[in-house]
Order: sequence, then structure tokens, then C-alpha cells
Amino acid sequence: MSDFINQVAIVTGAASGIGLAIAHKLLAMDAQVILFDLNEPALHEAFDQYRTKAEIISLNVTNQQLVDEAIVTVIAKYKKIDILVNCVGITGITNIKSHEVSSEDLHKVFEVNFMSCFYTSRAVLPHMAAVKYGRILHIASIAGKEGNAGMLAYSTSKAAVICMAKVQGSEYAEMGITINALAPAVIQTPLVDAMPEAQVKYMTDKIPMKRCGTLEEAANMAAYIVSPQNSFTTGFTFDLSGGRARY
Repeated sequence: MSDFINQVAIVTGAASGIGLAIAHKLLAMDAQVILFDLNEPALHEAFDQYRTKAEIISLNVTNQQLVDEAIVTVIAKYKKIDILVNCVGITGITNIKSHEVSSEDLHKVFEVNFMSCFYTSRAVLPHMAAVKYGRILHIASIAGKEGNAGMLAYSTSKAAVICMAKVQGSEYAEMGITINALAPAVIQTPLVDAMPEAQVKYMTDKIPMKRCGTLEEAANMAAYIVSPQNSFTTGFTFDLSGGRARY
């Protein structure tokens, strides 16, 4: 259980859902984990038990200046960043047609789902390149591959995340850095619980296993993707869809 001993990991959106599960998984495997989220009380509730192995940073990851400052702080203290996992995400308003989508909601979803991944990866990549090692994982969605009706903002933002992983994976492939995405179908998270029942049914009905994925399944796959063992796969989008995506 010490695959990540002496490694420094940042997890965004760590206060709930997939981010919470991945952070717990990395901590259990001996990583030093820095937790980014705006919900500071939830972070303390979930991670104070780990004491110095988990460091909480209350942060709005849609603010590039704040992200840059946070990365400088992490580097100053730990001297390196081995792993970045971008989990922060929102669905925006769902179960609506494209002509009903507001520009305001579209911009908000892109700021959270795409721009935050760009800001954090942009900030850590020079430090990873300097030591010729790094693992970056952007949490995308099956919606970014297929496009879920009623979810224009969410689907297109996740498609952008998938494309960014492809571009970044190619750009840093010779530097010992792997950059990948993970595309879950429906994972049982608070984000999914808050969605309209009709929207969730629409998504679940497309899954051959006829169930939601679990947070444990997501965390297990993420742990492999950001592990030293994953050394020859980059720019790729891993499937976590219960058989929905077979390409």
C-alpha cells in the first residue's frame, strides 16, 4: 500500500464526490496530498484525521492568480509536485434544450470544468518538466465523448477537457509526464444526486450494466492512472462507463 510514498499530490474538488474518494485512496497509499476546494469545513471533516499527510487549501480554482499563488506555496513547502488530479466540476442547468441554455450558465460551467483544469495544469507543468516526471489526470465524462441530450454546457466542457488531455499528453510525452483523462458514466455522487431524476434515468439507461459506477471504482482506476506503473499511456481517455463506451 505504499505505491505513492514520498510523492506529492494535488487533488481539486476534494471535498466531495470523486475528488474525495481519490484523495482518500492516495492518502491510504502513502502520498502527501494537498486538497483544493472552496468548502473548507468539509475538507476538515474529511481529512483532519490524516494530520500532516493531508494539507487543506481553501481555493477558488477558477481564479488563475489564486491557483498560481497556491502552486508557488506548495512548491516552496514540498519542493515538487508529482501528481495533479482535477476533479472539480459542476453540471450547470440540465434537462433543457440547447436554445434554452443561457450564456451565463455556459460560461460558469466552462470556468469550473475546463478553465480550472487549464489553470492548475499550466501552473504545475513547468515544475514537473524540470524534474522529468509527473502524472496529471483530468476527470472528464462519457458526456464529453457522446454528448448527453439536455446537458449542452456540461457535455461540451468535458469534451474540451478530453481534447486538452490529448494535446497536453502529446506536448509533454518526452518529458516523463503522462497526462490523461478519465471518462466516467454515471457515478453515484452528490452531483448526480442533485440532478433531475429524468436526466439520471436517461444516462443510466444507456449503461449495459444498468447501474451507476461507485466511487471506489473511480478511485481505484484513478490511482493506477497517476501511479508510476502507468508510464506508457498518455493523451488517452480511460473509460469508466459500465460498457457504454467501447471505443
